[in-house]
Amino acid sequence: MALEEGARSCLLRSRHRLEQDIKPSYLMDHMVSDGVLTVDEEERIRTQDQAVALLELLLRKDNRAYISFYNAMVKEAYNDLANLLHRDLPRVLPEAHFRLSDCCTPHVQAVLSEGGVPQRPVVFVSRPELVNRVREKLYRLQKEPGWVTVFGMAGSGKSVLAAEAARHHGLLEECFPGGIHWLSIGQLDKPDLLVKIQLLCFRLEQSLDSQSLHRTPNTLDEAKERLRFLMLRRYPRALLILDDIWDSTVLKAFDLHCRILLTTRNRSLTNSVSGAIYEVEVESGLDENKGMEILALYTNTKLHGLPEEARSIVRECKGSPLVVSLIGALLKEKPNRWPYYLRQLQQKQFKRIRKSSSYDYDALDQAMAASIEVLPDEHRELYKDLTVLEKDIRVPAKVLSVLWELEPEEVEDILEEFVNKSLLFVDSHNKPYLYYLHDLQLDFLVEQNRTQLESLHKKVVHQYQQHYRDGPPTSGDEDCLYWIRFLTYHMAKANLFQELYSLMFSLDWVSTKAQLMGPAFLINDYVEYGPILDKENCEVRSQFQEFLSLSGHQLEQRPFPDVVQLALSQPHTSEVYRQALLQARDQAGTGKLYFEWLNKSSVESLSRLVIHPHQGSIYSACFSQDGAKIASSGASKTLKVFKSTSGEKLAEIQAHDDEVLCCAFSPDDRLLATCSSDRKVKVWNVERAILLRVFEEEHEEQVNHCQFTNTTRSLLLATCSNDNFLNLWNLNKPSSQNTMFGHFKPVNHCCFSPDDTYVSTSSNDGTVKLFQVASANEWKTISVSDVFAESDEDVLVKCSTWTADGKRIVCAARNAALVFDVETSEMLLEIRTNRLSTVQYCHACPTSNLLAIALSNYTVELWDLEANKKMADCSGHLSWVQRVQFSADGSQLLSCSDDQTVRLWETKKVHTSSAVCLKRDSDVLFNEDAIVVSAADYCNRLQVRDGRTGSVLFQSEEKSSRIRCTCMCRRPSAVALGQEDGTVQVETHRDWRVCVSKKGNFLFICLRRPLQVWRWQSGECKVLQGHKEQVRRFSLLATDTRLLSWSFDGTVMVIGEKLQDIEAHRGAVLSCHVSPDARHFATTSADKTAKLWHCESWQCVHTLSGHQDCVRSCRFSWDNRRLATGDDNGEIRLWSAEDGSLLRICSRDGKDGMDSLHGGWVTDLHFSPDDSLLVSIGGYIKWWDVGKGEALQTFFPTGTALKRIHVSADFSTFVTIDSIGILYILQRVL
Repeated sequence: MALEEGARSCLLRSRHRLEQDIKPSYLMDHMVSDGVLTVDEEERIRTQDQAVALLELLLRKDNRAYISFYNAMVKEAYNDLANLLHRDLPRVLPEAHFRLSDCCTPHVQAVLSEGGVPQRPVVFVSRPELVNRVREKLYRLQKEPGWVTVFGMAGSGKSVLAAEAARHHGLLEECFPGGIHWLSIGQLDKPDLLVKIQLLCFRLEQSLDSQSLHRTPNTLDEAKERLRFLMLRRYPRALLILDDIWDSTVLKAFDLHCRILLTTRNRSLTNSVSGAIYEVEVESGLDENKGMEILALYTNTKLHGLPEEARSIVRECKGSPLVVSLIGALLKEKPNRWPYYLRQLQQKQFKRIRKSSSYDYDALDQAMAASIEVLPDEHRELYKDLTVLEKDIRVPAKVLSVLWELEPEEVEDILEEFVNKSLLFVDSHNKPYLYYLHDLQLDFLVEQNRTQLESLHKKVVHQYQQHYRDGPPTSGDEDCLYWIRFLTYHMAKANLFQELYSLMFSLDWVSTKAQLMGPAFLINDYVEYGPILDKENCEVRSQFQEFLSLSGHQLEQRPFPDVVQLALSQPHTSEVYRQALLQARDQAGTGKLYFEWLNKSSVESLSRLVIHPHQGSIYSACFSQDGAKIASSGASKTLKVFKSTSGEKLAEIQAHDDEVLCCAFSPDDRLLATCSSDRKVKVWNVERAILLRVFEEEHEEQVNHCQFTNTTRSLLLATCSNDNFLNLWNLNKPSSQNTMFGHFKPVNHCCFSPDDTYVSTSSNDGTVKLFQVASANEWKTISVSDVFAESDEDVLVKCSTWTADGKRIVCAARNAALVFDVETSEMLLEIRTNRLSTVQYCHACPTSNLLAIALSNYTVELWDLEANKKMADCSGHLSWVQRVQFSADGSQLLSCSDDQTVRLWETKKVHTSSAVCLKRDSDVLFNEDAIVVSAADYCNRLQVRDGRTGSVLFQSEEKSSRIRCTCMCRRPSAVALGQEDGTVQVETHRDWRVCVSKKGNFLFICLRRPLQVWRWQSGECKVLQGHKEQVRRFSLLATDTRLLSWSFDGTVMVIGEKLQDIEAHRGAVLSCHVSPDARHFATTSADKTAKLWHCESWQCVHTLSGHQDCVRSCRFSWDNRRLATGDDNGEIRLWSAEDGSLLRICSRDGKDGMDSLHGGWVTDLHFSPDDSLLVSIGGYIKWWDVGKGEALQTFFPTGTALKRIHVSADFSTFVTIDSIGILYILQRVL
């Protein structure tokens, strides 16, 4: 059927407004589901201007498409636009979607009035989807009798829906020309039921001639037969509506083979009747907008004029039509009591929420109690046990099977009865089914059983302890997850404090819960139950919480790390460490490997919490105004919101089609804005995680930054882009309110002044511009590039931030943060940072003179702007820090980085660190129990340290040239250093390598090409030429008479009695190792191969192929039979040195976010003396079972990119330095 002319004209009239305001992608989802739009048509529309293309297609379609489009707009809350189309909706057909207009002609009103159908409530809000679903089912009774059951919990609006569905001219005319008759039932005994049927029969007979009248039936059987006669003979095409049915025996009195619509709380009632049965489930609550509309109508207030308590009331009762109506009626008389009734609702004072002339119960608690009273006594007791559930939590039947000590099948039958009576809800999309209570039902149970709450929770804990007496469940099933998540909650509510202490101060519990639930839930427990735990031992609570907060990102790795090994890195005074050491010693007897970090006391962690929310770089993170939440976004194209106390994820949104460059909270924390490389700006509802607005037309290139005004007084959103423009958006308008011009290069950042009078912009053109928000005029320009006038390079201004008083503005450019006076544009202060790093971002504290600076050298610095003094170094990130932000109260600071983490710092606790950072090129001497380490520090001094105590044995003066390498000689005691300026005490080129012969007589030095051999005590020197490119490294053969060197030119040279020049690989030779018996050596290369060579013939014995990336390291076993090789993908292979065959690939498990099996390149390998174990380093340190190729243990350093590991002769002690300069002395626990 073609589109009716009225509908076509309406579309044409409204076309321009529809094209401007609709979001077609969401509407098309509904239309595809309705079958009026094909998937191919949807795809074609997506490739064009979507709104224009969709409306063009609608004009060519039929009435069903128009109606579907209208319904889709209603579902997506385009209420104003839907009203434009409402008047011209085509006439509804049985198979089509039903129009929402009343069709309530005088004839319809008369018929419904005669049939006793209730009038609309004084305050009425339409629920079009549900009304249409009821009408659709009623149309199925057109040809055959049957039952339509409208079921739902108390107060869900079933009766109003039933009456509204009947209020339709087409339905009356086509399906029920005999009329519609309403009978309110409720909880009746037989005498009352007889009276009800007598009255119905009397009403039906009134319209008949007087000869058809009969005496009033005296018994129920007589009444049933009279009603059967009337319905089948006199009114065969009539609809009987039975409202509020409770009992199946009552329903049987109406099992007359006629057409019946019934409302009930018990879905299973119609199981006992004959005929076709159709069901419509009524959702327990209205959406937020509908609930607000009811309150607005009751109080005669505009929607936008409702107080904030209105929204809270709707949310608190989950949109229950009954509760909203009850409170609305109360407020109609007492309009100043919004806070009072919200408090009553929050405090479960249901008796005080009473008064409604249109409902059978005087107060909410009576309505709830009525449903429970019809349960058998034993089931009523079981239902009481549900009081202990948390809000919005779904539980599987197995949990209640443990609680009730019943077989799961019995429990499922009982729960089905509760569900059928609308006392419980079931999520049938999940397997196994999950059951939950509506908030109102739970609130009622809590209020009813308030004096028994403690004993009910004790029952839960007792039943758990009985059922899981051998240890907590670890299966990961839904029932297991419930116990692991909520056992602490039940213990706390039961006041079982000793049980709670024992559980939460147990490393075993931490390991179990972290593995199944992640660390955030555990941290939440320590925060939530902190006051209880602190009564036992606040130190221990703090130690466990700190362990989880700083190790949480590692506990999210898969495979799951060994918690005992992680805990061994905690301070010696920590209870976490004490328990770990006991377990490690106990398990060491069974051959389990554990390693203790001996010198950990020299390392201080200043972070409060480390979170790993994304896979990929994090470009933006921000606090909510109340500091309770953090939002983050980045390369993963997602937006995430999580708790700032624990990192628990609150929301995850697939936000954009490309990288999300910035996210920002609105000042009331209700909205989040995001902007992206896809050129779009989006605004989201924080609580519901739904999209509210999309701005995609204004910016022509990627949008770099977004920020809301600081107050809601006149809420605006600012965005800036690579198109050189700044836009200000009023969220109530479809296009930007103002566009600011002036920059001639990309604008990187925008920021409102504290009072929202001005907005600043920072650009690649070297300027910061200040615009007046009210007029959108440029106020002044600050030329930042003038500060760097001595340089010809472009000055890119990364960002700007206003001080708390609004009188100064701080700009980030190159390696400096520059402070300018806003009024005079004069530079007041210049903060220069490390010359090798750039300032990525800066943020001024809103409550103090502190300035946080994010740097490309992986650190965050805090400066006091008044004193011009650095107050703190915040280190811990492993890559560029992209963003920093203070919380609104200035107590916390967050930073986010390309290392995929967000770190939180407490502003008052961070400080400049006294710890000395070492460079990774080092040498180590093991002498019985002594460990001596030599390495350069970040101040370019050579240090020799006692590895066990950390004390400095020797420290050189600061060198003018960078120290590149070092080595030590045992006899005589000596240490050498190489530098970049080409001498043996100061730096030379980047590839300085120094090696000492065993006797300590010769010092070997490699420059870019030649090797130098020095008799260092006399100063004699010999230069060894040969390589054409940079020498990678060299090694002495066993006799000290020959030297093996390898180069980036792909060659290996053996220098001694005779020069051997071997063309070894097509790519650079990256490592080389000589077998212990000096018969063979191995080489590895960037050409992804390793080769075995004979030391005497210099011939290649085997070529080892199979690695998928550069082969970076190799090592022979001590028995000369195996060769281990490691590559840049983190893979380790074990080969037979005899025949070159592949023995095994070390376990492929554990690919992490860095796209490596090892957290980075495998840079060094060592076998144990008996060749049963292998240690490898990369992003972290791993120990392997050589026979099985399985990982036995992993140590996660604070930094990454480990370069070399030094191993003691007995394979018990391991020494390495990470990328951020931390020294690790690890010793096996025995």
